[in-house]
Amino acid sequence: MHRFTRRSALAAAAALPAAPATIATAQPAGGGAWPSRPIRLVIPFTPAGTTDLVGRITAERLGQRLGQQVVVENRPGAGGNVAGEHVARSEPDGYTLLFTTIGTGAINFAVYGSRMPYKPEDLAAVGLMVRVPNVLMVSNRVPARSIAELIALAKANPGKLNYGSAGVGTSPHVCMELFKIQTGTDLAHVPYRGSAPMLTELMADRLDVGMDNIPSSLAFLREGRLRGLATTGARRSSVLPDLPTMQEAGVPDFEATAWFGVLAPARTPPPIIERLGRELDAIGKEPAFRARMAEFGAEPPALTPDGGSSPEAFAEFLRAEIAKWADVVRRSGARVE
Repeated sequence: MHRFTRRSALAAAAALPAAPATIATAQPAGGGAWPSRPIRLVIPFTPAGTTDLVGRITAERLGQRLGQQVVVENRPGAGGNVAGEHVARSEPDGYTLLFTTIGTGAINFAVYGSRMPYKPEDLAAVGLMVRVPNVLMVSNRVPARSIAELIALAKANPGKLNYGSAGVGTSPHVCMELFKIQTGTDLAHVPYRGSAPMLTELMADRLDVGMDNIPSSLAFLREGRLRGLATTGARRSSVLPDLPTMQEAGVPDFEATAWFGVLAPARTPPPIIERLGRELDAIGKEPAFRARMAEFGAEPPALTPDGGSSPEAFAEFLRAEIAKWADVVRRSGARVE
């Protein structure tokens, strides 16, 4: 069974078609061609998780299209805020970018409140790459084989079951808190610094329940090392078709999709934002890129009429997501104390 690693991500990127030989050069404010040196793409979580996987493939393709290396830098911590703050405070010159998640781009502003080290306006929208449903799964030692059985087990043992997530403020964390509210269950949260360590603990039976993005869990679910119970999208996942959605499993009005995109420091020159937006949109529309993403259940951004993305459309999407998840956090109480 294929396991997603840094090597497989880079191999997948290399298999994608080469970029066009001629690409217009962005002219940032103050003169000079951009890019004239390597670009850093900061990923807010540890290697081997979904964010790292999609981020590395995006970085490889973006570097090929720009004619400059795009170097990936993992900066985990504080639910992604370490990376978000670093990029927000970086020079707005187009050479430091954030591979944002739903956490660093939307949820964290509500979860952390006044403790957030940056604001939405400190970062500029560039492009949305993919959307990814989550999956709720259990350790093989947990007897529950359906959402209904898990709910019954949790209610019979209030506060005794725990669940793991990729970190406070991540999509899996808030998804599980919403699950608890809507099902009236009590499970203790154990946050980790990324999906990989959480999955390791879940497979070692040191956790009872896990919520994660589908890509980083898919191989383990297919191998039977973890037991999936339901996915969180509006419809069944193409890569886990036997699992019901949360709504099909009896949790009404439950839909949540993680997403990944690129942000730049505020005040980055518009020509650079526009150039980056065009290149990311082109990458997202490549048949090979979409086929690679579809292998683990990732869906196209679909922010523009042609199914792609743009800086303007992504900015509007971000505003809506920030408002949506602020309401969910208020209802669930999933805040960092």
